Amino acid sequence: MKKVVLSIFAILFVIPVFACTSVIISGKKSASGRPVMYKHRDTGNLDNFIGWYKGEKYTFIGLVNSKSGGGEVWTGTNSAGFSIMNTATYDLKDDDVPEDQMDQEGVVMYKALSVCQTLADFENLLNTLPRPMGVEANFGVIDAFGGAAYYEVNNHSWVKFDVNDEKTAPLGYLVVTNFTQTGRPEDRKGVDRYEKGYEIMATLENSDEGLFCNHAFLLNEFSRKGKPILRKITSATITIEGVRPGDDPMKTVMWTTCGYPTAAICVPLMVLDENYIPSYLLPDADEHCVICDNALKIKESKINAVKACRRTEKYINKKFYHLYLKWAAGEISFDTFKSSYKQFLNNVYLRYTRNFDKYLR
Repeated sequence: MKKVVLSIFAILFVIPVFACTSVIISGKKSASGRPVMYKHRDTGNLDNFIGWYKGEKYTFIGLVNSKSGGGEVWTGTNSAGFSIMNTATYDLKDDDVPEDQMDQEGVVMYKALSVCQTLADFENLLNTLPRPMGVEANFGVIDAFGGAAYYEVNNHSWVKFDVNDEKTAPLGYLVVTNFTQTGRPEDRKGVDRYEKGYEIMATLENSDEGLFCNHAFLLNEFSRKGKPILRKITSATITIEGVRPGDDPMKTVMWTTCGYPTAAICVPLMVLDENYIPSYLLPDADEHCVICDNALKIKESKINAVKACRRTEKYINKKFYHLYLKWAAGEISFDTFKSSYKQFLNNVYLRYTRNFDKYLR
């Protein structure tokens, strides 16, 4: 009996805990002209919150693990319109760096959001970080100048895959999970999710204007349709809609679903010029946030709350886009937008509590 138990634990031990699914869509191919970056996050840490930080050069917001101790971000965007995410890989490490010195991807992304404006800045950061870097990952990056790329990175080197290059991304986008193009084929993970991701993206409406893809499509088609992408260890999803080259980088939107995606709502967050993150997404004294805690509670009760999510998000999308597009068109001032945006975020929580009341009693 002991051998059987030990065997089960051995099997569980080798299954990757960090196993995310991601997409980057080139602004050259999207109908909006804006690059889009999406991450469906799988992790052993299901408690997340959103942090707002003042970095060395730029302020930024990002997804943070509860009890992380600070200095880490697991997807985020900054005031320069630079955005970054990662997926873990298991086929790149080619050294004997101890495991307790690895898993530094969150630290690298925190640093990048603090100092980077462009893809070139990120490449310079990768070139100058102390070796070994403590990473084995795909990093996805977009900037406010049209840049969009994935970087396959290990402790000592990196390789770039430009999403704007038709040779690299002939479809105008790349789907990336937990393996690389340059790593060991025998160690690939997440191939089923990679294939499913391309199946989903193939359903996108494509016209002379480009690919029609937004946060709602990615959230509902990738993150709420079940296996192989949605799993018990899914903790959050984030879609970052960047800006067209030359546009104000502050118009970047980080659509954030903090918590299990079938039980949590998607909220549009922006860096702006001060902390506008609503209290229900900020950490409390225990470094938990209300929306994530509620999503875990609903998940554990095995109640399907997708309809309540959709009702709330229909309200969110309508109200936010009405406000956002007026600002983008110059019909209202930045100050008016900020004031109205803050009130909008408060109203979101009121609508959320109304739609989710029966699930949270």
